[in-house]
Amino acid sequence: MDLFSTHESEKAVMLVYKGDKNGDRIPNAEEIGITELQGDGDFRSAESIALLKEADIVVTNPPFSLFREYVAQLMEYDKKFIIIGNQNAITYKEIFSLIKDNRLWLGYKAGDMSFKVPSDYEMRETRSWRDEEGNNWRSLGNACWFTNLDIAKRHEDLDLYKTYTPEEYPKYDNYDAINVDKTKDIPADYAGAMGVPITFLDKYNPEQFEILGLSQKVGMGLESKKFYNDYWEMRKDGTKTGSSGQKTNGNPVMKGRSPSNNYFTNGVETVYSLYARIFIKNKKL
Repeated sequence: MDLFSTHESEKAVMLVYKGDKNGDRIPNAEEIGITELQGDGDFRSAESIALLKEADIVVTNPPFSLFREYVAQLMEYDKKFIIIGNQNAITYKEIFSLIKDNRLWLGYKAGDMSFKVPSDYEMRETRSWRDEEGNNWRSLGNACWFTNLDIAKRHEDLDLYKTYTPEEYPKYDNYDAINVDKTKDIPADYAGAMGVPITFLDKYNPEQFEILGLSQKVGMGLESKKFYNDYWEMRKDGTKTGSSGQKTNGNPVMKGRSPSNNYFTNGVETVYSLYARIFIKNKKL
């Protein structure tokens, strides 16, 4: 199988590796062919699309800002792929729809990913280091692999050991689901809808769970049953921020006052927002 790679720039090139020729199993300059492209190498260009059509599997790190467009192109040409993206891309409507339909899922590494970078790469005060051999490294705390290649972990059941109680798993004020703060705490005996963090997808087995929807996204399967237009936002010290309750519409909302963040009130009732939740259901109950 040939390996080819394009480099986007004013003078874009394509590198082609056709396999080991000298027995050392390490690619070197003599084994890599270099071809200048006519255009700039952009993945949307006619040249790049022609190369894409020839590919069996795409492995790359697309621009995070163009992630939706890049994935849409891969789907349009029905390609198998392994690509790096921002973990927050899970919440994009276009990406989540593919995840919900089991056409896209997370690969083997999600969250804190480390990358070796060139020696002249600008180092930062945090998430940058040099190893004992003098190599520079950078880590991204919110990156993950996205793929449509089947992998073993996608068929491994998540071990569930906790028992449902209304006290530990309260219902949202605006969604017909219980709240689960951590994936490992999903109750083993609850058959209804549950809201879990987006990091759940790293453990998602479509044979064990069904994805029902995503908070904050209209038309994504489980809809908010309540809105907070007549509420106003309060700081922890009890002073108003000047923002209306519309700010929390669509968020998973709990009754009461937040233990750590701002809250919302209409003068009678108090509620607070949580981060985005994926709504799931245990298929085996």
